Amino acid sequence: MALINLVSLYKQSVQDRVLVLLKQEFGIEDVETDQFKFETPPDDKMGNLAFACFPLAKTARKAPPLIAKTLADSWGETSLFSSITAVGPYLNFHFHPSHLAGSLLLPCSEDPSYGDNDQGAGKTLMVEYSSPNTNKPLHLGHCRNNLLGIVLSNILEKNGYKVIKANLVNDRGVHICKSMLAYQKWGNGGTPEGAGQKGDKFVGGYYVLYDKKEKENSEILKEVQQMLRDWEAGKPEVIDLWKMMNGWVLNGFQETYERMGASFDKYYFESETYKGGKEIILQALERGQCYTEENGAVAIDLEDENLGRKILLRGDGTAMYVTQDINTTVRKFTDYDLNGSLFVVANEQDNHFRVLFRILKRFGYEWADLCEHISYGMVNLPEGKMKSREGTVVDLDNLMDEMQSMALEEIKKRREIAEEDVDETVQATAEAIGQAAIKFFILKTGATKEITFNPRESLSFEGATGPYLQYTHARICSVLRKASGIEIVSPDDDYAWNPEEVSLLVMLARYPEVIFLGATDRNPAVLCSYVYDLCRAFNKFYYDHPILKAENESVVNARLNLTRAVRGVLNKTLGIFGITALEKM
Repeated sequence: MALINLVSLYKQSVQDRVLVLLKQEFGIEDVETDQFKFETPPDDKMGNLAFACFPLAKTARKAPPLIAKTLADSWGETSLFSSITAVGPYLNFHFHPSHLAGSLLLPCSEDPSYGDNDQGAGKTLMVEYSSPNTNKPLHLGHCRNNLLGIVLSNILEKNGYKVIKANLVNDRGVHICKSMLAYQKWGNGGTPEGAGQKGDKFVGGYYVLYDKKEKENSEILKEVQQMLRDWEAGKPEVIDLWKMMNGWVLNGFQETYERMGASFDKYYFESETYKGGKEIILQALERGQCYTEENGAVAIDLEDENLGRKILLRGDGTAMYVTQDINTTVRKFTDYDLNGSLFVVANEQDNHFRVLFRILKRFGYEWADLCEHISYGMVNLPEGKMKSREGTVVDLDNLMDEMQSMALEEIKKRREIAEEDVDETVQATAEAIGQAAIKFFILKTGATKEITFNPRESLSFEGATGPYLQYTHARICSVLRKASGIEIVSPDDDYAWNPEEVSLLVMLARYPEVIFLGATDRNPAVLCSYVYDLCRAFNKFYYDHPILKAENESVVNARLNLTRAVRGVLNKTLGIFGITALEKM
């Protein structure tokens, strides 16, 4: 079916009519339409769309309220709007409910592409997210990173982009050698299987142990530094240890990714990119784009751009963090014909990415302007900031287990289910609710803001939570199951839609614009706000107006059509979030 954006169609209609009336009423021709400004009134009672007339005051040489009144009085008949009124300098439009219903109800119910657009058609974006270190399990901070990457990728695809989901695995460096050295010294040849642990948890324990041992004896840091040099030199026993431990961790990561719905089209490994980074830097050194310091380190001077001086290679020739990032980014644009590369990384690295993109530009890579850092705030606990090396993080596997357990207890209480009657279906429902609680709680906050994660609050069946969205979907499914014997046909054009029904129709019409905005602003939170408001509006409608027991067949039919349409949009949005649209709770 064709892509539908009614609000965009209404704006175009208003723009076309305004151009005609400016000529007809004011004798104005050749108006630049880029000065036209549309707004959404703060209250639907004022209108569903507002056209601002004050930008026209200079051209028309009239006061904006007079321009608005003249346009309203001269508008004429239209099937798109039920009313057009001048309010001060604004021209306010109420969408005609019959036009909304005739255009929306079927696509919302049956067209999986409703809300999509083609702004990204023919363009390819890479979204890099997760980027874990192979010395510890994924934690709550990774959860936000993964969810932003997953959902932003899904939204971009709905906007017509081809998206390549990439994962840059940080599998080398001092931090990796710390867990390796601890295992080498105190591991006694143990394995994850022998310890009954996932591989990432097993290795993470040695990272925490190293931190404890270094506090007791700071000299062991020299052994870590030597191990890194041995690794870069290819010393066989160090490489074998590294491969074994990395393998354990990557297997553990994969289990976690599958559970939360993360997948990747391309993996990059820093162990494979850091050497190329050194070559790029040395070539830039020859071109005079960076310089050598007294201790042999290679640096670049970005003082003129207020980014200071950045070391690119250590004095002993080993790579820095930025070294492999330079080559990884070059490889991305070599491997794929990209129109943009997005890096989903916490705001602790804001300066790093400003420096990285500037270095790439200095080195002559014009596509550096296509690189974009999707920065996000940290996830904290009520008791404060998490610290991996001190073992004070919230392990992501443990969090998902805990949320599933809490959801299960809520289900048992609501359904009055005994422990012995908990079957696989109930367990699966609890898992879906627990996942929804985590995902929506994290996604609903704008990415740049910090979050204090509250498990109990996230599981509430009321308010802006994932379970509330699922509960609304299950309620709609229950209504439609009860209506299974009723033939649902399109409502009559003269059906008198009540205010709550009109409000839902208008919200359904706004969905394509929310999908568009989520992509252009790189902000899944706008979609969270929308779908919560949609659910809240539907539940108000549900409580205030009977559906199956309405006063006559015509009203039952119209309300069932509207209910199906809401379910279609809610189902699609939950799919974008990776939340299971439960039919029963």
